[in-house]
Order: sequence, then structure tokens, then C-alpha cells
Amino acid sequence: MPNVTLTIDGKQVTVPAGTTVLEAARSAGIFIPTLCHDPAIPGFGACRLCVVEIPGMRNLPASCVTTVAEGMVVYTASEAVIEARRTIIDLLLANHPQDCLTCEKNGDCRLQDYAFMYGVRQTSFHGERKNYPLDDSNPYIIRDQNKCILCGKCVRTCQAVPGRSVIDFGYRGFNTRVVTAMDVPLGESECVYCARCVAVCPVGALTYKPMAGKGRTWEIEKKTVTCTFCENGCTFDLNIKNGKVIGITAKEPGPGRPLCLKGRLGLELLYVDEPLTPMLKKDGQFVPVSWAEALGLEGVLSRIKELEGKKQA
Repeated sequence: MPNVTLTIDGKQVTVPAGTTVLEAARSAGIFIPTLCHDPAIPGFGACRLCVVEIPGMRNLPASCVTTVAEGMVVYTASEAVIEARRTIIDLLLANHPQDCLTCEKNGDCRLQDYAFMYGVRQTSFHGERKNYPLDDSNPYIIRDQNKCILCGKCVRTCQAVPGRSVIDFGYRGFNTRVVTAMDVPLGESECVYCARCVAVCPVGALTYKPMAGKGRTWEIEKKTVTCTFCENGCTFDLNIKNGKVIGITAKEPGPGRPLCLKGRLGLELLYVDEPLTPMLKKDGQFVPVSWAEALGLEGVLSRIKELEGKKQA
């Protein structure tokens, strides 16, 4: 594949043809903010926060979906670009709860980071605000749609798993939001709680229920471990506070994203000193179950007991 040479903020960069401006900038160590971009599922271009200025182009294009061209000149931090990003953040904050002090994502929220970076202290837009009820219908994931910025990362990562596609965009205009089939609560949907969606959410719209109130982001050290329950090799993060594992969370974007709940529950049993009682859905309702049942080991245990009985006989 031929290479393309372009200039980004005065710096010459050579990348393979077909590379996006965002990828080219990052390869050169040049920062461009993103909310909806996911390296594993690229090409969405919804949030527009990654806009750049390219002379000759009519508008400020989104760098995550703009392909490089020979001789292209790109400005990632011009006056027009900074003003556009501030306006986008301003619009997002216009309908976003201002409860950062008690939000579980405080310290690990991209919207909070960018508001600080670009000096957007409060929104200048006022009008109707959303007021959706908190979806607390299952024991593993808390969903607060009032904090959702419609970046679509949760939708795309769910749809990337064959046969999953549990959530998608629903309704239109101001009422657009991420919904399950027939817009039922998450606990009543076909969600298997692998928590891929929680791992990619850039704000506090999706959080881990078992980790709620256990610690602030800056207090927690993360250590990656690989699940060995099957051959998929999903990776998870041990969340460690004061030398003690307080929870297991899905790994952030990259190879080995989790595919099922079993891995997280199994690692929780293995590493957490006081693991929560596992819950599984039966007849549409979550009920407490044994660890053997939660990990799919009941058949194995019953077979072992059967063999032991035959041996003793």
C-alpha cells in the first residue's frame, strides 16, 4: 500500500493510504479529543468533537472519518477548531446532569476532562431538559440515560458480537436515546451483562452496580487478568484499593473484550475477598443462585459426585 505525506500542525507525517486524519495525528503524537471514536469499531463520526481545519474543505471535517490525502494540510488547534469544540461541549452540557461530585465516573469522564481542557464551566444554552428514570432493573449494570451523550459506543460494541445487538438508537430528534427491543428496562431485555458497553462508555451513563460507592477512580489501581473459563481469552481488570481487590470490571477497548457474564463472576469468586451473591435470570426475574450454577459447573459437580458414589460402592 502506498504511503501518503501530509502536514499536521506544521509537522510532516507519512502514513499508509487510507489512514484517517485522526490516526495520522495520533501516530505523530498530536492530540485530538474524541468521544464517539473507538479504535476497534471506527468510522462513526457522531460527536464531531474531533473536528479539524483543512484548507480547501468547506466545513470543519471530523478527523475520525476523513481520509488523508497527499499534500493535505491539517490544523488541529486553530481558532475555528477550538471554538467549534467549545460549542459542542457547551451543547452537551446543556442537557447533562451537573452531579460530578457524586457521579461514579468522576475523574474518569471524558466530557468532564474536555470541559476542563477547553474552559467550559457551564452551559450557555437553556431550555427543555430530559428527565428519564434511573434503570436499576438488574444486579450488574446501572443505566442513567440522563447522562447519555448519544456517542453510540455502547450500541456499536454490542452489535459487534454476533447474535447480540441488544441495544440500538430509538425515537428521533430531542427524544433520541439508546433503547432495548420494545424499550423495556435492561433487566427485562436479552442482555447477558458482559459489560462491554460499560467499558466503552465515556461518561456516567453506564456504571457497574457491584462497584458503586466502593472507591473513587483515583483511589483504584487496575491490573489486567485473562479469563480462563473458555478459549476466548477475554481480559478483565482487577480493581484494587488499599491492596485489596474490590471488584472486577471489563477491560477497556482492545483485544479480548468480554463476551459473557461468567468470566467476570468467576474472576470475582477467585479474587474478591467477599464476592456478592451471583444473580441469574429465571422466568424473567433475577434470583440468587449458587456459584456452581452461575459458573455453569452444576453438571460437572453432579458428575463428580456420581463417580465418587460409584467408586465407594
